[in-house]
Amino acid sequence: MEFTAALQKLGGYQPRSSLKAKETLKTGVAQLRSGTFPPRGDNGFETAEGLFLAALDEGDVETAQQCLEILVNKFPESPRVDCLTGILMEAKESPDDVLNFYTALLEADSSNAAIWRRKAGVLRRKGKIDQAVEELCALLDTFYTEVEAWLELADIYSSCQQYTHALQTLSHALLLAPQNPLHVLHFAETAYLVPDIPLALKMFLQAVDMTDDDEQDGISPADTVPTGLALRAWFGVKLCTHKLVTEPKASNSPSQIASPTANVLASLDDLATERLRTAYLETTRESPPTAGAQFIEAVARIIPA
Repeated sequence: MEFTAALQKLGGYQPRSSLKAKETLKTGVAQLRSGTFPPRGDNGFETAEGLFLAALDEGDVETAQQCLEILVNKFPESPRVDCLTGILMEAKESPDDVLNFYTALLEADSSNAAIWRRKAGVLRRKGKIDQAVEELCALLDTFYTEVEAWLELADIYSSCQQYTHALQTLSHALLLAPQNPLHVLHFAETAYLVPDIPLALKMFLQAVDMTDDDEQDGISPADTVPTGLALRAWFGVKLCTHKLVTEPKASNSPSQIASPTANVLASLDDLATERLRTAYLETTRESPPTAGAQFIEAVARIIPA
């Protein structure tokens, strides 16, 4: 894995149990006991790091400590190992000790963006939201292209219901990674909460364009079942069209985006309803309610997080 990308991944790492982590841990522990770990060659570091993270995913701090000791001995000056050390400390030590460790690292070398992000994460978990925001803003003043940091900052703003600030922050992530449909969808959902419904509708439709394949094995999008991000995007379109039709004031747009005409709204609403009805039937094997609000409430239960 490319060094910078690996650090970016570590900057946002949070333990999460999974089947893959369980399998990696089982195989790695057996190799540790046999003395054949880590393997020689270029992949040794990544293999040890992978087992370290899998161990933390599954709550095995002892195995993670063994992996870290191997990495520290082989790569004592590595910024990547420093980040792994901090991650293990987060699992074992007090938040204040971890913050002191991260602060010392940044005072010695402020170029490790992953450490900056991890420090902000610890501050956020401690409830020190203002300080977490300050750290992320300082990071982004220095490393503007850190897309994940922009997303994390936006998430903090959203958690505080500061949706306008979150939207402004997400605009930077979109500028840096416009090809990512998840960022477009996140932007649309945040615009809906501002609320800026015309802007939200525009971005939900863009997300639909990015997630609905033009054609799959000769089958047109109209004949497929929307899933995943495409399903979320169509649900967003339905929310927007319903609100614009039923609440005239919803057409007011802080971003000065014009609301579609009544005919266009009706067509979009019909199309979104058809797409969501198809997904609902496929998922539940039942027909959803036909009324607007009841239909939305029912379909919301099948929308992926």
